[in-house]
Amino acid sequence: MKAPPRLQALIEEGLIDTVVRQLMSGKEAMVYVVRCGDDTRCAKIYKEATQRSFRQAVDYTENRKVKNTRQARAMAKGTKFGRQAQEAAWQSAEVDALYRLAAAGVRVPTPHNFHEGVLLMELVTDEHGDAAPRLNDVMLTREEALGHHAMLLTQVVRMLCAGVVHGDLSEFNILLAADGPVIIDLPQAVDAAGNNHASRMLLRDVDNLRNFFGGFAPELLPTHYGLEIWDLYQRGELHTGSVLTGHFERKTAAVDMHSVMREIDDARAEESARRVRMQA
Repeated sequence: MKAPPRLQALIEEGLIDTVVRQLMSGKEAMVYVVRCGDDTRCAKIYKEATQRSFRQAVDYTENRKVKNTRQARAMAKGTKFGRQAQEAAWQSAEVDALYRLAAAGVRVPTPHNFHEGVLLMELVTDEHGDAAPRLNDVMLTREEALGHHAMLLTQVVRMLCAGVVHGDLSEFNILLAADGPVIIDLPQAVDAAGNNHASRMLLRDVDNLRNFFGGFAPELLPTHYGLEIWDLYQRGELHTGSVLTGHFERKTAAVDMHSVMREIDDARAEESARRVRMQA
């Protein structure tokens, strides 16, 4: 097929030889099957921010840093240059996460190159060598659902041990390769230690897996793996070999209302003092 303009530059650079076909068009990007020498790979072309239905929510971009201080100031001010820098940072977040997770042994597509908003990476295939389907397009037996769910939990744990939370994990962001599930679509990945929303996102990711696979294996529905995983992580006891049970008991204790009210009063006093300083 005729190469899209964004891929023509990669052909001229010698990074790809030919464009085979369009693989998919999503809310964030368009993906093409390409030939690179003897290898078949995929090229992910990120859409411009104005063309995406998915927005760079503050929850996801919190604590993302750029090394260039000029870019950081521009991004904070929201200037045109800052918006361009923020867009570049959003795109490179997936590249950084892929390299980081691949090095940690997480089942993600192998990244090969990132050039002018186009990510070249491994084409994940099924047992016939065709592009692997997404989980939401596959019917599973109970045994298959239990096996894939267990494998993906180990990947979530491995990701968290590497300091990463996917942030949007579901049956729509997982491919079923010949040798099992592969996690994709990581531009919204967040830093587990540096993002205040990481715990909520981790719980949502794990709940999405439970709800999807629970449709094929109902015994998964009452489980609480997310709470168990995050509790182990917070206590510094999570590792790639952690044995999970799916059971979690919330700790309950009497609330120290005196301490709570003292914190509220201190906050009110601090706010009053701040307003006095502003008036002065």
